[in-house]
Amino acid sequence: MAMATATTSREPRDADIYDEAVRGTCDDASLCKRYAVSIGYWKDPYIEYFVRQPKERKAPEISRGYYARVQGVSQLLMAFLKKTECNCQIINLGAGMDTLFWKLKDENMLPKKYFEVDFPSIATRKIHNIKSKPPLSKPIMESHSGESLLIDAHSLDSSRYAIIAADLRELPKLEEHLKKCGMDPHLPTLLIAECVLIYMTPEHSACLLRWASSTFLAAMFINYEQVNMADRFGQIMIENLQSRQCNLVGVEDCRSLETQRERFLVSGWETAKAIDMMEVYSCLPPGDVKRIEALEFLDEKELLEQLMQHYCLCWATKDSCRLGLVDIDL
Repeated sequence: MAMATATTSREPRDADIYDEAVRGTCDDASLCKRYAVSIGYWKDPYIEYFVRQPKERKAPEISRGYYARVQGVSQLLMAFLKKTECNCQIINLGAGMDTLFWKLKDENMLPKKYFEVDFPSIATRKIHNIKSKPPLSKPIMESHSGESLLIDAHSLDSSRYAIIAADLRELPKLEEHLKKCGMDPHLPTLLIAECVLIYMTPEHSACLLRWASSTFLAAMFINYEQVNMADRFGQIMIENLQSRQCNLVGVEDCRSLETQRERFLVSGWETAKAIDMMEVYSCLPPGDVKRIEALEFLDEKELLEQLMQHYCLCWATKDSCRLGLVDIDL
């Protein structure tokens, strides 16, 4: 996952503990996705190479929430790829063990280049898995052309796929790494952040959003994270994470759908839309929703609705090239 910053009063050791707790959210998300895939919510033949099958059963509302998250992000992403005819680049911020590159290659929908950014320890783990497992490394080699593929403990750079170890709070270094791996500011660019910005202070996330809006001529930003965090249910979510040394330092921007939209508009983005995950769920194909609802019995639908109302999808666009990005919707 991406990084949150310490306050000025935070001791360095406390900051290390906090960053470690944020890194732990990567494993939580990966295990939940692996479990949902094993039950049949969606297909992902690659996640098993990154994550062991969890020993414990996950609650049905958690799996349905991840289903809505994966499907919602995928619909927006595919719409962007179609608008740009794949003549674009994708930058996945706080990518964790995400398998999207392999899925897009299988569907013949790879962008010109796909970048992933995460903590060095997470990037190292991912690269180790790729190097040691042919079902992961082979598709990268198949899509690679030109000079030899560059790979070391903390970075991977091929002609179509790159993994970058970087801290999203350190924008000059991040930009330097991206440019070194071939990032092109003139290409239409999709940036993705899933449960990332909330672990950064509002100041640091605003700098990241301003950097993105000012760097690319045409861009779209997909942000999935918490919302409506000012009520009692939101407070319980905050307290649960605090008990694991994981403070949501960016929660101020997650008070409402309006604050989610506003953070993009004040950072130079031309348009911004935000909907909670209950609305996303209602937008998904009815036949597939019926299929996944038959997978597991859900006793308390009210809990699912509460959970879904406290996460959202927000997408913002900047379209100097008039590609029709503003028309992208669920």
